[in-house]
Amino acid sequence: MAAPEAWRARSCWFCEVAAATTMEATSREAAPAKSSASGPSAPPALFELCGRAVSAHMGVLESGVWALPGPILQSILPLLNIYYLERIEETALKKGLSTQAIWRRLWDELMKTRPSSLESVTCWRAKFMEAFFSHVLRGTIDVSSDRRLCDQRFSPLLHSSRHVRQLTICNMLQGATELVAEPNRRVLETLASSLHTLKFRHLLFSDVAAQQSLRQLLHQLIHHGAVSQVSLYSWPVPESALFILILTMSAGFWQPGPGGPPCRLCGEASRGRAPSRDEGSLLLGSRRPRRDAAERCAAALMASRRKSEAKQTARAAPAARVTRRSTQESLTAGGTDPKREPLPPATSHEAPGTKRPPSAPATTSSASASSSSTSSSKRAPASSAPQPKPLKRFKRAAGKKGARTRQGSGAESEDLYDFVFIVAGEKEDGEEMEIGEVACGALDGSDPSCLGLPALEASQRFRSISTLELFTVPLSTEAALTLCHLLSSWVSLESLTLSYNGLGSNIFRLLDSLRALSSQAGCRLRALHLSDLFSPLPILELTRAIVRALPLLRVLSIRVDHPSQRDNPAVPGNAGPPSHVIGDEEIPENCLEQLEMGFPRGAQPAPLLCSVLKASGSLQQLSLDSATFASPQDFGLVLQTLKEYNLALKRLSFHDMNLADCQSEVLFLLQNLTLQEITFSFCRLFEKRPAQFLPEMVAAMKGNSTLKGLRLPGNRLGNAGLLALADVFSEDSSSSLCQLDISSNCIKPDGLLEFAKRLERWGRGAFGHLRLFQNWLDQDAVTAREAIRRLRATCHVVSDSWDSSQAFADYVSTM
Repeated sequence: MAAPEAWRARSCWFCEVAAATTMEATSREAAPAKSSASGPSAPPALFELCGRAVSAHMGVLESGVWALPGPILQSILPLLNIYYLERIEETALKKGLSTQAIWRRLWDELMKTRPSSLESVTCWRAKFMEAFFSHVLRGTIDVSSDRRLCDQRFSPLLHSSRHVRQLTICNMLQGATELVAEPNRRVLETLASSLHTLKFRHLLFSDVAAQQSLRQLLHQLIHHGAVSQVSLYSWPVPESALFILILTMSAGFWQPGPGGPPCRLCGEASRGRAPSRDEGSLLLGSRRPRRDAAERCAAALMASRRKSEAKQTARAAPAARVTRRSTQESLTAGGTDPKREPLPPATSHEAPGTKRPPSAPATTSSASASSSSTSSSKRAPASSAPQPKPLKRFKRAAGKKGARTRQGSGAESEDLYDFVFIVAGEKEDGEEMEIGEVACGALDGSDPSCLGLPALEASQRFRSISTLELFTVPLSTEAALTLCHLLSSWVSLESLTLSYNGLGSNIFRLLDSLRALSSQAGCRLRALHLSDLFSPLPILELTRAIVRALPLLRVLSIRVDHPSQRDNPAVPGNAGPPSHVIGDEEIPENCLEQLEMGFPRGAQPAPLLCSVLKASGSLQQLSLDSATFASPQDFGLVLQTLKEYNLALKRLSFHDMNLADCQSEVLFLLQNLTLQEITFSFCRLFEKRPAQFLPEMVAAMKGNSTLKGLRLPGNRLGNAGLLALADVFSEDSSSSLCQLDISSNCIKPDGLLEFAKRLERWGRGAFGHLRLFQNWLDQDAVTAREAIRRLRATCHVVSDSWDSSQAFADYVSTM
């Protein structure tokens, strides 16, 4: 009896509130009603008036509203503002109520954008609150403009921050300064635990204050937070200092900027223990902060450039470029160039009780530095770890244009921005390849400290991200060298995406850094997505090099839009890549499970592709885009290799390939009893001999009981081809096909209706999904609707309203 009594008490309380609200509302609305020119409007219902009053006084009535019975609470939910609607979510679920429809209506009315058709929204509350947070942070929404968004008792940023899983920073780093401000400290702490993905879009040049705010923001969100993915999009002219800052912070390195406050979280973490000399300089910023990875990379570039200038001055004739092999031999032998200024050696963790030697002054000569280095190496025992060497300050070359001078007494000459801007200002044409060769030689199995690029595992590191994505961000020499040096020890990285970054010859540095990363204990890199307009290596040789460098890779997606110079042997002056990159030795067995390749125009050597497939015994999914082979026999060789060596292959996809002359090879594929899904997208399958080929294709499919999905978009199937495919689902067929894609196949409504009737005649559930995008169904809308109605009785139909007036132009363009 306790529950009914409680229900009756709550109902009585609600009625009392309703009566008081009615009296108040009546007196308030009486005056406007008398002066209304159009006559009195229908008064709001008593329950609605009560609900509005309850919503306006939720600060006092919240606990009572939570205890209301489900039917009453359900009517009040749409009247609450977003803050109380979010707070009452758990109580509503316990009473069997859902707020998803309310949040969806709020999205449509307030955000006024339609989600992508490819996006599957599982929680509208989280989607709304995340978008609401971003709009408030950027100042693109006025919370006072709508009563559902405005409540003085709540902070919009703080209340919505716990729902933010993805945050986007745009243009001139808007929002970074606001998030690190002291009034929003709790907001930042909440974001540190909820945020997983950080995106940068369309970044522009920013001032030092904004970069300092971004430094603190990244430190808390990545090093002390839960951010695991950083993505950069559409940055046509990257600012070197800002880009390197984002990279180094993502890799786990941090030190406060000039004049920046120490990190409170780092102080709490190190409380109770005395930090080492290295750790103190890294976390709290000593008088002479230790160079981070970006500074060392820039210093290495600077020293390499000085070496090049010295050679050009000493010789009258053009100097020959230093080859990788001679560079490595000289580095291994320990020889030093007297004309070259000594580079900063690698730093490492010091043993307990070991004192670090003082830094040498900037005017120390290279000869004395070389002799002291040699003598110290002789004194050190062979079995002991290398001792840290003094850091050298680099002097700016005299007379160089664009030199920058730091202003202010507190500025440090070793600041990150000094090195980046000096190197960027002194960049000259023709130096990039030489620097690349030297740096690439250092990354190729030799000691990075020889070029001033110390091993990063010897430095104090914070937590780093696991996914890095760079979309349309051109990489300069400095940025590429920094990225490659960071990658060489970025063991926490699991997925790397480099899309249209203009790597050029920097691809060799990338391969060397990936090879060094693969040799690291605990390397987690399992997915690599690489695409670019050009590549100095043919795509198949590049694929072989990547697979050889990363044998534990699971997913590899690679695309090159235009052929390289090496695809044309007539190009003069093509020295070719280093021999260790394109070795002729067999590729060792790898763990590749998914391989996607987008080829440039031109015939591809089938033996190279077969060598990759033979080494990938665990391959489950293969996709070839725009691949061209010299003859159908070469294509047949690839398919035969798949059958013999890739027994685990389940999904096979071909896109934009001319297979009109490979009909026997296509039949060979359809008879493969291991494949579960095959895609022939825009492959011109039925361009030749359609009357003979279609029955053969249907017969092969009727005997295949393992094939589950067949995708045939853009193959000019037409009504006749569609009706022939209907025989696959006849009573005498053993096919288990459940997904069929016939988009962009010039199918008309009458042909689709006849196809539906044949499926009904056989009386079996033909398949699960039928895709009909971009067909000529608008020519007879009534017949098309009837056909789709019949088809939906046997399968799930996905179609669209497409204007077929463009179909003729599309047809002509593909002839």
